[in-house]
Order: sequence, then structure tokens, then C-alpha cells
Amino acid sequence: MNVKAALLCLLAGQATAQGFADLGGMADGFALPDPAYSLEFPADHAAHPDFRIEWWYVTATLSGPDGTDYGLQWTLFRTALAPGEGTGWTSPQLWMGHAAITTPDAHHVAERLARGGIGQAGVSLKEQGTPFVAWIDNWQMTSLADPGSDPLSALKLTATGADFSYAVDLQAMGPLVLQGDKGYSVKSAEGQASHYYSQPFYEVSGALTLPEGKVAVTGKAWLDREWSSQPLAPDQTGWDWFSLAFDDGARLMGFVLRDGGAGFTSGTWIAADGQATPLAPGALRAEPLSRAVVAGRSLPVEWRLSLPEHGLDVTLQALNPQAWMATSVPYWEGPVRFGGSHSGRGYLEMTGY
Repeated sequence: MNVKAALLCLLAGQATAQGFADLGGMADGFALPDPAYSLEFPADHAAHPDFRIEWWYVTATLSGPDGTDYGLQWTLFRTALAPGEGTGWTSPQLWMGHAAITTPDAHHVAERLARGGIGQAGVSLKEQGTPFVAWIDNWQMTSLADPGSDPLSALKLTATGADFSYAVDLQAMGPLVLQGDKGYSVKSAEGQASHYYSQPFYEVSGALTLPEGKVAVTGKAWLDREWSSQPLAPDQTGWDWFSLAFDDGARLMGFVLRDGGAGFTSGTWIAADGQATPLAPGALRAEPLSRAVVAGRSLPVEWRLSLPEHGLDVTLQALNPQAWMATSVPYWEGPVRFGGSHSGRGYLEMTGY
């Protein structure tokens, strides 16, 4: 059995309706998020191998010279079969990378799988003289930050698929944002949680290469960093996650964790200057408005989001309703536009359908 086939078997053994790494399963032996822990930078940009699941996740809303909208995704996932780093093939760490470009008419997807300990994938704060690099095969997220600056304040992203590639630069125009209670993000009424922070203020420039040719693009990007060992309750079947960039400079992160009932909702209101206000569970209201058949599934691709305490009442529409990530653990991920009380662009992720 080749390396890729072996990894697929290992990943498939951990994949449930909740998604990658059985996110609601028991976490015996793994570290658990601690509400008393204070996030430390740049140390927490690196991996946390004693936790079971972690990701470095970038989404970007982009425009070409003719005004065409595009979406971009670059994600590196880490999951552990057991706590600890290990060396060589004894490492219990598994890595998975996803890259995508969404256009109004197409959705291009690629995936990479790797075993930890052999140099094929990882995250380092000091690799070849750079202050930060995350990689899987030849896909890279590399820091371009000036000495003394936060390593994630400037990044280059590269990835290549069978029918696409991209190389874009990201420059942060605001601070890191700690989600939840100073980075401790509760995910259920039972208290499941993660450590979670974001950089939602990137300006983007670069180029996409599509089957029809190269396209220069500019836009905005959002990076999410999250790690946990059991972030979902056993009855939660998946989530709907929203990241919105308003035209007035504010931002919103919100999610609905579905449980067959009312679900668990939470999020963060982020002012234009980066000041973050956690939302109480249930404050954000998310209502599916219309659905589309995607990969044989019925998925909501138009949503109404409302948040009375901030005067928010908007309708979101997917740029491309068929933005299905046909990967080892499939899910929907794509850019949206919204209007109503506020206007702007953002990203929607839906898992467990």
C-alpha cells in the first residue's frame, strides 16, 4: 500500500458525519483547552501536537481587473493518532492540505496528504531563516514579515492543483483577534471548546492561474487558527460558519453548530480597529432561505443573518452554489456577497451535510 493510500485509510477511520478527526469523539490522553490559558505569540502560531486537531485556514474574497469575483482557500490540517510529536515514521501526526479557487462558474479543488515526522508537511517558526512557514509538499504559507513584527502580519500563499495554481501576498492591516473569551471559544452547552484566534484584516494581491489563463487579483483575506481535542458535543452533526467583511471596515465571525434542535450559535463582532466583542450564545440568528442540490445533497446557499444588538440584518448569497470540496472529508466552502442593513463580502463553510 502506498503512502497516500495508507493515509486515506487512517483518515477515513477518523472521519464521521462531524468531519475530520471525529470532532465529537472521546479525547482520552489528549490535551484539552484551558480557559485560564493565555495565548502567546508567536509561539501559538506553531503546532500543538498534544492536541488532537488543529488548522491554519485562509479564505480570500478577490476581484479581477474586469470586476469578476473569485474566492481562494488555503488550509493545512493536522490531526493526531496519539499525543506527541514523535520522529520519522513513528510520528502519530497526520497532515492534510486543501486548496481551492472559486469562480462564478467553476470550483477548482486540490488535496494533499502527508505523514508527520518525515519533513513532508509541518509548521515551523524558524525554517530556512524565515520567521514562520507552514507547508505540505510544495504548498507553502511563508512569512514575509519584517523583523520584530508578528510573523503572520505578512504572508505569501502558494498552491498548485491539476487545473489551477495561485501565488498571493497577504498584508495585515489590523491586529490579531482572539475569539471567544480571550481565545477560549465555547462550542456547546456542555462546554466543549477550542483555542481560537484570527487575523481578519489582510489585504491581498497576486495572481490566479486558471484553465483560461492567468488573472491578476486583489481583495481581502481572513486567517483562522484553531486547535482542540474534542471541540464538538457528541450530538452535534456539523456546522455552518460565516466570516463577513463589511464595507465600513468591521468584521463578523459567527457559527451555528447543528444538533438536531435549535443548535448552538456564537461568534465575535470585530470593530474596524480590531476591538473584539464576543457574542452570547444564541445572539446571532442564522436562517437558511434557499437551497441547492450540491453533490447529491441539499444545502442552504442563501442565508439571512441577524444580530439585533449591532443592527445587523443581511442576506448572504453564494458566488457559486456548487462550491463543493470533493476531498477525503467533503464539505462546502465558498465566497458570498451580502446586502441589507450592511453590505460586503465574506466566506461560508458548511460541514456535516
